[in-house]
Amino acid sequence: MDNDWKHKLGLVYSTNLDAMSSVDDSEEVKEQIPNQKQCLCLSFQRRNGKPATIISGYEGSDDSLKELAKRLKIKCGVGGSVRDGEILIQGDLRVKLKELLHSEGFKTKG
Repeated sequence: MDNDWKHKLGLVYSTNLDAMSSVDDSEEVKEQIPNQKQCLCLSFQRRNGKPATIISGYEGSDDSLKELAKRLKIKCGVGGSVRDGEILIQGDLRVKLKELLHSEGFKTKG
């Protein structure tokens, strides 16, 4: 009964190497586009009555988008989140974010 918890998690083990390679083939990998070729759109919105700057138009993996959001939040000293391929930064920081994005090589509009 010690291994009963493994059954609840749905863990599967297979010695068939072809079964493991089919999982890797199904994952879609987005090709990373250089920062210099990306144009990000900066916009201002009020979400739930609070000001927020939205950065949209990023083309790349979700992990690299989250990493970019983390760097921007740290440099601005504010909170934010990543949802539906957009970065939401708390406050109206369009000017500062535009400068930060330009320093990382991105083109911006808005």
